[in-house]
Amino acid sequence: MPKSPTSRRPGAPPPLLTLAGAALAVYVLRFRPRLLTWGATPGEAAGPLPGDELVPDADTTSTMAVTLPAPPAEVWSWLVQMGGDRAGWYSWDRLDHYGEPSADHVVPEWQKLEEGQRLLATRDGRSWFTVAGLEPERTLVLRSDVDLAAGRSFDPALLPLPWPRLDGVWSFHLRPLPFDETRLVVRTRGKGRPRWLTGPLDLLLGEPAHFIMQTRQFHNLRTRLDALA
Repeated sequence: MPKSPTSRRPGAPPPLLTLAGAALAVYVLRFRPRLLTWGATPGEAAGPLPGDELVPDADTTSTMAVTLPAPPAEVWSWLVQMGGDRAGWYSWDRLDHYGEPSADHVVPEWQKLEEGQRLLATRDGRSWFTVAGLEPERTLVLRSDVDLAAGRSFDPALLPLPWPRLDGVWSFHLRPLPFDETRLVVRTRGKGRPRWLTGPLDLLLGEPAHFIMQTRQFHNLRTRLDALA
């Protein structure tokens, strides 16, 4: 009896599974490298940056960059006031700021930042970024350590470390350019344990989400600086 057009060999994977596998392979090999280095030169993506040492054995890393139409001092004024309980993150506010618009101007009382200071990521204070390093008008390093089981941030100095967990840095690096412009390079480095759990989360959720949010932040920073210019 001839085979039905829809029949398949015994043991062969379902067509949808085959298609999903092919799509994942195309994403990993072709699109993912572009997402992780959007806007950055090869030198920017490969070079070391302050904050890298906080996650020396990172499982995933990204380096994205943009040229902004203002000198580093002006760009720094916007970066230094970031925070869920401060100016926001200049990204998709519905996703990371509870729908409250990020600041559209520089706020004097938010211009002071210190190492060790916490920048809230959620209203209830359960999640935050810690200022792990800063050099005014040049470098800002934010650290995030998340207890996945509890769904909240934790202090990495406390032992024992929670399991499962995510550790990461989000760092901003400003370089002056001619004509009063700034090259802003943003790097993330992350490590998760156990890797069998956090690996798929990074690949399918964490990395694409960061790309969406970071490119939006670049756009909104440029828009604010253009308005001032």
